This record gives sequence, C-alpha cells and structure tokens, in this order.
Amino acid sequence: MRRLLVVEASPRNDHSISSNLARHFVARWRSVYPDGEVVERDLVQTDPPFVTAPWLQAYFTPPELQSPEMKELLRLSDELVAEVLATDHLVIATPVYNYNIPAVLKAWVDHIVRKGVTLGMDGKGLVTSKKATVLLASGGVYTAGSPIRDRDIATQYLRLILNVIGITDVTFVTAGNAKSVDMGEIGRDEFVSRFLSEIEAVAA
Repeated sequence: MRRLLVVEASPRNDHSISSNLARHFVARWRSVYPDGEVVERDLVQTDPPFVTAPWLQAYFTPPELQSPEMKELLRLSDELVAEVLATDHLVIATPVYNYNIPAVLKAWVDHIVRKGVTLGMDGKGLVTSKKATVLLASGGVYTAGSPIRDRDIATQYLRLILNVIGITDVTFVTAGNAKSVDMGEIGRDEFVSRFLSEIEAVAA
C-alpha cells in the first residue's frame, strides 16, 4: 500500500496558500492511489518543542540507558521519525518567512534528523528510496532571473536537509508572489490554480 505523509507548517488554515496547494496535491494523489494511506501532520497543532539541554541529553543517551523521563522527552520525535520512515512520498507544505522556513518547521527538522535512525553515524542518510515534494508559498519570487534569487534560503535549506537524510528525489512547486493574494490583487483560488498542473504532474 502506498503511503503519503503531508507536513504542513502554516498557521493560516483555509487562508493558507501552501495548505491549499497541499489539499489539491492530496486530492490528486488519492485519485492515482485510491487504496493509499494519507497521514497529515499539522505542525501548528502539533507544536513540536524546540531543542533543550534535557532533550539533547536524552538524544545522546543510548536507548537501553535512557530513563523513562528521557524516553518521554523523545516520544514525539520518535513518532515524527516513524512517520517519515513509513512513507513513500513526503510532502512539505510551507510558507516562507523572512526568506526561510517557519520556526515550527525548523523544529520538526530538528526532531526528524536523528543519528542512527534517519542519519547514519558515518553521515550518510538512511531515509532512502523515497521521494519528496515541497509546496512553497512565498511573498517574493526567487526563480531564475529574479534580482533576489540569492535570498532563496528556504529552498536551499530544505533540499539540503532532505538530501542529508537520504531523500534525493525532491521536487519544488514554488508559488511566488503569494503576497498578491493578501494585497487583494488576485483571489486565492485563482492564484492557486496557476500551480495545479505542476501539482497534478508530481502527485502522479
């Protein structure tokens, strides 16, 4: 059975461009894999905690030596890692804040990059034979030829992290100039429709 994991990082719910892109992706994916399983992880609702000193102590303690308190500290991280390992296709739907990913998505990254689980002790990624799609909504436009292309930190960072854990088949659908929706220059549905052909192609 095919599995799809959708990780969303926007706090804007139905008003979110990235979340609307994700919904279209899921609908297309379900039409291709009607018997598939979709796991949706809303990071705003999950609210993964930032790394702390006790968390790091638990992280670097061998599992057989971890106390019950340490295991509890790592419980959510274990759950998030299990979702990534179990999926065939990972979708990350996120806005861009100040040229990079939201803090809640960075927290998720810190929870799923785990030595000995998703990242080998030799530095090689352990999450192989999977593909990823990033649905990215940004106020600015960072495509080739853009005068602010060098500010495209979010794309570079996510590609790097996914490659680090072993996912090298990565596709980006970049919905630039999303601020035009907030400024009332274009309706949200009309704006999202510009990217549906890309989404349908990668979802299939």
